[in-house]
Amino acid sequence: MLTFTTKTPEETIELGVRIGKKLQKGDVIAMQGTLAAGKTTITKGIAQALGINDTITSPTFCLISEYYGKMPLYHMDVYRLEGTEDFINLGTDDMIYGDGVSIIEWSEKIMDELPERTIILNIQPQEDGSRIITLENWNNGDI
Repeated sequence: MLTFTTKTPEETIELGVRIGKKLQKGDVIAMQGTLAAGKTTITKGIAQALGINDTITSPTFCLISEYYGKMPLYHMDVYRLEGTEDFINLGTDDMIYGDGVSIIEWSEKIMDELPERTIILNIQPQEDGSRIITLENWNNGDI
């Protein structure tokens, strides 16, 4: 497990850039953390590293946002889903097992449907405004 601490949104974005530079086609990131923990903030950095120039926003209401750069980025938010059946019915297999990177916010709800090699990214906001960010199942080298 890798652990990082960021003190500002800019540092969180920069960590996302460092992570994004190491991602490979087919990587799946299961994001976990409370509301406003910084899941979309770190995704902005990952997108930047993938050469995506679009504005990254939370996909809470559209469920899946697709972005294109060096490789596709599929940004999913499963907060509003009832469970794994809803996730399967979205047709996410082509994304998760495709040629891009999939980031899934609120992934706790659908972990049973994700590949074994899924990277788990947990963000824990602290009282002082900093964030503790951990990566599990990270096999893409140093960050």
